[in-house]
Amino acid sequence: MFGFNRVASAAAFSLALFSGAASAETVTVTDITGREVQVNVPVERVILGEGRQIYFTAALDTDAPFKRVVGWRDDFKKADLDGYNIYLEKFPEMAKIPTFGGMKDGTFDIEQAVALKPDVIIMNTEAKSATEESGYIEKLAKVGIPLVYIDFREKPMQHTDQSMRIIGKLFGKEARAEEFVTFHDEQLARVTDVLARAGGIDKPVVFMERAGGYSDDCCMSFGDENFGKMVEIAGGVNMAKDIIPGTFGTVNPEQIIASNPDQVIVTGSNWELYVPGGKWVGVGPGADAATAMQKLAVLMQRPAFTGVKAVEEGNVHAIWHQFYNSPYQFVAVQQIAKWLHPDLFKDLDPDATFKELHERFLPVAYHTGYFASLKAGL
Repeated sequence: MFGFNRVASAAAFSLALFSGAASAETVTVTDITGREVQVNVPVERVILGEGRQIYFTAALDTDAPFKRVVGWRDDFKKADLDGYNIYLEKFPEMAKIPTFGGMKDGTFDIEQAVALKPDVIIMNTEAKSATEESGYIEKLAKVGIPLVYIDFREKPMQHTDQSMRIIGKLFGKEARAEEFVTFHDEQLARVTDVLARAGGIDKPVVFMERAGGYSDDCCMSFGDENFGKMVEIAGGVNMAKDIIPGTFGTVNPEQIIASNPDQVIVTGSNWELYVPGGKWVGVGPGADAATAMQKLAVLMQRPAFTGVKAVEEGNVHAIWHQFYNSPYQFVAVQQIAKWLHPDLFKDLDPDATFKELHERFLPVAYHTGYFASLKAGL
């Protein structure tokens, strides 16, 4: 699925020969989309195609997560205000990093990108079509700027390990990336191994509402990927799996009522900069649990949830939306498994898992608040 074809640069080799210092090396990186891209590694100047890519940058460059970042998309503050402020407090210099619009919405400034002289631009796979249609790859190639695709969003359960290894190679942090991958896989196994040993368990039907309350529309959800796949891995049945053909889509209220899900899980975050005073559930680092539960209860008063089993029995939960676009989604799988099968996972503590991840890999302290539930004891 990915690979690296080492091609030593003659100039770099000569420099190393005479100076004895660590040198740059030209490698051919096969990115998540299968493109082969030549990059001089380790890269020292990086443009992040999405601000939330700091989630993986911080896991590799833990001591100085912004040292390579010369530009980034302007979504981190808007999409994860609480997380942004936590990082800003410790790394105030990040406020000075130039920001970009997105490839997908056509607001990416290629002239600004070129002026910053990056060694590589890292893009999410969802920007691929827009990037190709605009001819950006060719334009960047003419000035010697490679573009590499990674993926934590379209097929995160399939691509996270590969993406972390690719980034580790780009950063010269291969051992660190492998350490993260090992932790990621071990923590997923704490769910999958238990379910495998349990055998033929009853799998509750789960409706995953994407960004509930973000708008007045109902209801965005997930097909057989992202949070939809997390539900399946956690021992549930994703209600929208056969309704939504791709990763993301919408189901109508009648479909929810007819399916009568056993569990409802709503994704949320602090979106005050996107939708001020909105009905969204602001779970995330440092979120107030009482406020989150209150807003979650209000969302369940919409017509789509009238008489639904999950609501009647209190099996309604909220989870941090940004698990859907980060290498941390194994924490979400643990929490979903605990909600769906509390007896099987009574000793599993997703908060402790996420805290350990912070202590081992991230430069900021852990804050609770990523989960909320209307079910007592969960």
